[in-house]
Parts: sequence; C-alpha cells; structure tokens
Amino acid sequence: MSDFTEEQLKRYSRHILLQDVGVEGQERIRDAKVLVVGAGGLGSPVCLYLAAAGIGRIGIVDGDVVDLSNLQRQVIHFTADLGTPKVKSAAAKMKAINPDVRVDAYQEFLDSTNALQLIREYDFVVQCTDNFPSKYLVNDACVMEGKPFSHGGILGFEGQTFTHLPGTACYRCIFKEPPPAGAVPTCAQAGVLGAIAGMMGTIQAAETLKYVTGAGELLTDRLMCFDARTMQFHSIIVSRPDSCPVCGTHPTIDRLIDYPQACCAMK
Repeated sequence: MSDFTEEQLKRYSRHILLQDVGVEGQERIRDAKVLVVGAGGLGSPVCLYLAAAGIGRIGIVDGDVVDLSNLQRQVIHFTADLGTPKVKSAAAKMKAINPDVRVDAYQEFLDSTNALQLIREYDFVVQCTDNFPSKYLVNDACVMEGKPFSHGGILGFEGQTFTHLPGTACYRCIFKEPPPAGAVPTCAQAGVLGAIAGMMGTIQAAETLKYVTGAGELLTDRLMCFDARTMQFHSIIVSRPDSCPVCGTHPTIDRLIDYPQACCAMK
C-alpha cells in the first residue's frame, strides 16, 4: 500500500496514470538518489524536471556563480541571482517547485580528489558540464564505481547524448581521449542557441526517469545527435571495445585524471 499523502498523489497523478510508471514507479522515483554535475545550461532543465518529478534526493555539484551571460540559456537562474552560487540558486528553485525533495548542494568543482566520493552516494549521475575535463572525469569515475550516467553535450545548434550502464559503451569507447587544446571551440567562443540546452537537458531528465522507473528503452550503445537548424535527429550505433582504456578487458586507466583543457564536447 502506498504511503503517499493525498497531496502527493495529486501532485504525481500524471505519472501514476502512466501504465509504465504507476504508484510503484513513483515510489522508485521518490526513493532514487541522482547527482547532477553542472548547474548550467543542461543542468537547469535536468534539475527542474527531476525536482518536479519527485526524485527523493538530488545532489548538485558546481563551483561557479551566476553570471549575466548565463541567463540566455540557464533558465533555473534569474537576474536577481547574479553573483549567487549556482548550486544555491538552483536549490532554491527546486525546493520552490517541490518542497518534498531533498537537495544537496555541493559548491565545488568536480575533480580527481572528490569525484569518487560524491558519485558513490548516488544511484545515477547526469553529466551536464561544458568542458572536456569534467566529461572524462565523470565518465571514468562512474565506470570505476559501477554507476550509470547520462552524457550530454551542446555547441552552436547541435547536441549529442547517450546513456551508460555498466557493461555498455562509455564516453571513452566513443571518444578515447580529449582533443588537443584549441581544437574545439568553447561555448564562449562559438556560441550556443539557448533553447538547445533545454532540448538536451530535457532528454537527459527523461533518460534519468526511465532508468529509475524501468520504463522504456535507454540510449545505451547509441549516440543520439541532433541539429536544431534542420531539426534532424539521428543515432549512431556504438559498442564497447575490449580495448577501451577504462571499461575494456584490460583497462589502462586506473585513476582519475584532471585534464588541463576546458572546452565544449561538440565539434
């Protein structure tokens, strides 16, 4: 028998009506622990939708503060939040949407000294950063800890995403190493259409909820790409090679690496 209150049953009624979710699925959502790395363009819709959905515990990791240039796409932050730590700003909006959720705000950047410890506490990780060092760090830490995660990357009008479960292709299976410094422009250099962040973050939130509830088919062993200029979506089938340096048969990476370059993950 569900122990949801009448108010909670009403709040989550549209989930509960879904045949693939129901009360049991909503209970799994309530009991889930999800870590969101990055409270920017991708993290904004992810945090809002996970809080609205009723994820019981949501961690947010980000050491940055809200800047005026963020507001074009980072919709969880408002003009009044300028100069405020992003995790604090995001947590306030999430609690305003759903006071039942627990939000743990980590005002720090993820690196090799804290990644494993933070990720270890959660069931699922959503990678919402805009730089290569963090993307590889999240990937390697999740593989080492046996944690599933959602990857997302945006630049210009384009986006890409996939979901990793233990045993399926990881980020290094697709992109073995970061590109040389300067080979890929940053969002600050090349720009990004603000709504692209919402499109990609919403997909990542959906993948998270699908994982938690067991509904549908996840984006595993598929890199989904889209170009908003034409609204064309396509998937590239990928596989986990035995030679992958982190998840392969004989991994050569056995510790976390803090790469120096910092740029977006889309070419």
